[in-house]
Amino acid sequence: MTPHRQTDPAAPSLDQARRQIARYGLTADPQAVLVAARLMAAGARIGQAGEVHFGRFGLSTGRYRLLADLEDHGGEKSPSQLATSLGVSRATVTGLVDGLEREGLVARRPSTDDGRGNVVILTARGADRLRELAPEHFARMQSMVAGLSVEERTVFLDLLARIVAGIEALAED
Repeated sequence: MTPHRQTDPAAPSLDQARRQIARYGLTADPQAVLVAARLMAAGARIGQAGEVHFGRFGLSTGRYRLLADLEDHGGEKSPSQLATSLGVSRATVTGLVDGLEREGLVARRPSTDDGRGNVVILTARGADRLRELAPEHFARMQSMVAGLSVEERTVFLDLLARIVAGIEALAED
């Protein structure tokens, strides 16, 4: 493994974590706090970069994820299924679908399973948009992690899964 190097001068340091913990008279592990703080900062920066990236294609991260989720599931899902798979509220899905529908990338139609509800379908234009952006999108995604070896990416995926499992610690009541 390559040695750790901090490339973001704005990222918190171990000394900062120690000082903050001491300031409040806590016994928290400064390294654990630092890892979490840097992960949150990196997540915010990745989110911002993702918006710039998808903006090149007239999309947002959320709109892309919705289109890709539809494509991955046969081109059709209910709004509640989309909300669950995307980890967002039904209201958020409604807003995303409204915008995508205005552009002709998705359409709504009555559900054959539930006459009271609608399903969202990926249109040919939406599928074309995904095909158009795929070469650049996947090349940029690969470039983002190009500094990691295959072995490091394998370890990172395992570590990331464990961190994701702990996210509830921030959100739970």
